[in-house]
Amino acid sequence: MRQKQYDIIVIGSGSAGLSVGLFMNTAGFKVLMLAKTDAAIGGDCLNDGCVPSKALIHVAKIVNSAKTAAAFGLRVSGQVDLKRAIEYVYSKQALIRKHENAQWLREQGIDVMLGNANFAGRHEVAVNGEKFNGKKIVIATGSSPKKLHVPGAEKITYYDNKSIFHLQDLPERLLVVGGGPIGIEMAQALHRLGSKVTVVHKGAMILEHDKPSVAAILLQQLQAEGIEFIFNASVEQFSSASEGIIKMADGNTQAVQFDAVFVAIGRELILEPLQLQTAGITVKDDKIIIDPYLRTTNKDVFVCGDIAGDLQFSHAAEFHARILINNFFSPFKKKLDNRYMSWVTFTDPELATFGLDEKQLSERGIPYEKLEQDFSMDDRAVVDNYQYGKQILFISKSAWFKKQVLLGGTMISPNAGELVQELILTNASKTSINAIFNKVYPYPVAARVNQLLIVKHKEKTLTAAVKKLLQQAYKIFS
Repeated sequence: MRQKQYDIIVIGSGSAGLSVGLFMNTAGFKVLMLAKTDAAIGGDCLNDGCVPSKALIHVAKIVNSAKTAAAFGLRVSGQVDLKRAIEYVYSKQALIRKHENAQWLREQGIDVMLGNANFAGRHEVAVNGEKFNGKKIVIATGSSPKKLHVPGAEKITYYDNKSIFHLQDLPERLLVVGGGPIGIEMAQALHRLGSKVTVVHKGAMILEHDKPSVAAILLQQLQAEGIEFIFNASVEQFSSASEGIIKMADGNTQAVQFDAVFVAIGRELILEPLQLQTAGITVKDDKIIIDPYLRTTNKDVFVCGDIAGDLQFSHAAEFHARILINNFFSPFKKKLDNRYMSWVTFTDPELATFGLDEKQLSERGIPYEKLEQDFSMDDRAVVDNYQYGKQILFISKSAWFKKQVLLGGTMISPNAGELVQELILTNASKTSINAIFNKVYPYPVAARVNQLLIVKHKEKTLTAAVKKLLQQAYKIFS
């Protein structure tokens, strides 16, 4: 018989819930994990986000490589078999799902209940008519894609990230609403698979959370592939199942033809079913009120992942989990601090950003220097044909008594998400930039570009006076 008392109850089974629940179970605590269904375990990342999108992007990249090989005499003809592409996506999800399902979790010793959960008291959760008590409770219910509510939306073939990976037929013409990471990734992937894609975005540039000068390079690459963009615009209505009326910032409108619409206009939190007020948890402006330690107004109930209303990344959810786990056991409590957070938009090329940007550095009064370079003279970029690449780093101001450290940065290039990993480590560990300067890189690995920028920075310290000293030292000691 299932017990009613638990050391910790986790509501939700995505990246956040699994991270907390699995560790607490491994540490010997009695854990109850609640998920809506068995298929929901793994959360948005496994089912509707990171995993299927990156699998589809992988397929699209292969297809694009085959097409571009024509420049070297290899000509490939035919259309993509979308069914096989989607089957590939499902096969990769299935591999990961082997250790993200109710049976596997139960085999590890975690109690799992499937059904809709809600609070029944300050330490009590109800599901399927049963009530369970937890010394601590973690809410990790994630977020859902926002719906596009405009006249005529009921007429169209409508997709968001929960449905796009169940495509039966590739739309000949695809209208993408939203120029954020999800919209841009799917726009490029589906364009490469054969759709004619038009992106409508309310802002003046894609990826508004990244540096505009770098996002502009990605935009140029996407436009060169044939993706069309309409900026400073929004969908006013759908006049038919295949026509949208787009309203521009100046008030003018234009009609766009399509066969399907993919909507990526952000995420929203679904709080009402949880009955948070029953547990003494305060909600304001559709967000749970939390303190810097991810605690709600009920100090025994915590949030983790998207539901925190913070950065909505799977790795942010894992970061939240580490904060909670530390604070469950340590007298030295950690606060949520995103100064070392990073993210990657997995287009081709990738755009990776980490640490603090110029605005944040200025707001915090942190003195900094800005280092910037394109990849036109990087040997690996030359041979692999991505001289358009760009890198910007922010480092602490030079001072004779202080080491210079990385404060943040951004990069656009193929595999930028991998190339910045050593930079992220340097940033988070507050290591001197000398670690990169002194590192011996095998030639010609792509990551040498990180050292190239630091070397250029160091060369600026070779003033006339320093050169004179070096010349004297050479005479004396050589």
